[in-house]
Amino acid sequence: MNSPLFTSCRNYSPIGCKLIVNLQNTIGLLLYAVVPVAFFKSSQFFMDSKQAKVIHEVVPYLRVYEDGTIERLLGTEVTPQLLILKPAWYPQTSSSYLKPVSPLDSTVPSSHQQPKTSPRVATANVIAVSVNYRRAPEHPLPAAYDDSWAVLQWVASHSAGGEGSEAWVRDGVDFERVFLVGDSAGANIAHHLALRIVGSRSAQRMKLVGIVSIHPYFWGEDQIGSEAKDPVRKAMVDKWWQLVCPSGRGNDDPLINPFVDGAPSFKDLGCDKVLVCVAERDILRDRGRLYYETLVKSEWGGTAEIVETEGEDHVFHIFQADSDKARSLVRSVASFINH
Repeated sequence: MNSPLFTSCRNYSPIGCKLIVNLQNTIGLLLYAVVPVAFFKSSQFFMDSKQAKVIHEVVPYLRVYEDGTIERLLGTEVTPQLLILKPAWYPQTSSSYLKPVSPLDSTVPSSHQQPKTSPRVATANVIAVSVNYRRAPEHPLPAAYDDSWAVLQWVASHSAGGEGSEAWVRDGVDFERVFLVGDSAGANIAHHLALRIVGSRSAQRMKLVGIVSIHPYFWGEDQIGSEAKDPVRKAMVDKWWQLVCPSGRGNDDPLINPFVDGAPSFKDLGCDKVLVCVAERDILRDRGRLYYETLVKSEWGGTAEIVETEGEDHVFHIFQADSDKARSLVRSVASFINH
């Protein structure tokens, strides 16, 4: 029996992402996007830039200088891979790569990602494939969307009649059971991929069953819910988007605000069901709730569910992977995928 495909994108940052595509039946193939490999140490690469003017700063994460230099202060460590089950695949057009992960493989490129990948893969009984997309602000959007889309197309190329040559994908995946799952920015990417897949060649080759949207990174110019209660964190989210996607529409760009006028309609979402997960103390919680409510009220026609974790903050399950609440979240995701 072939397994579902679980595709994930993750960018190690405060708005880190995880996108998951699930292509199989009761087991699962996971595409997992991880930390981009271009990391720099300020003490080595940025000696000359210390004299340049800082034009953007998000402490304690990064600085952008007037001369275009980007100084990363956190998120520069990558845990060496201890086990490689298949050769890496490097697309022609980007720095993305794929790495299959079985339920027995807990090795991923980031020390924070390592504890979160293994439980999901084992609990949902899927195969994981890492997807390393180019990271902003060095590579502003839509780079991350395009890299993730390229991986999704690559997976689809292994369905019947396709040109894909990797046997572990071609022979192990049920292309009628595909899921996109993302944490934070990864949830954002999953949403946009589910819109892009409609009418595409990939849609003809595989069935996108659902999305798991964990602590989705959506935002907007107008405050909603409890956002006004935490002006410091709100300002940080505002700054991040300026770096990730400089545009004339700011926080009302449809890429970050899917609820704004002019954004693609939710009725065009190319899947049958969506699970939205939010955390009580997350500054993005109310956007996640709005995402769920918009799905329910839209003409989409699918089924939406929402799970809220009390007393926890943004992507807590990454940093507290062994906690009872993290395990509960993983079980909710696994149940959604397998039922």
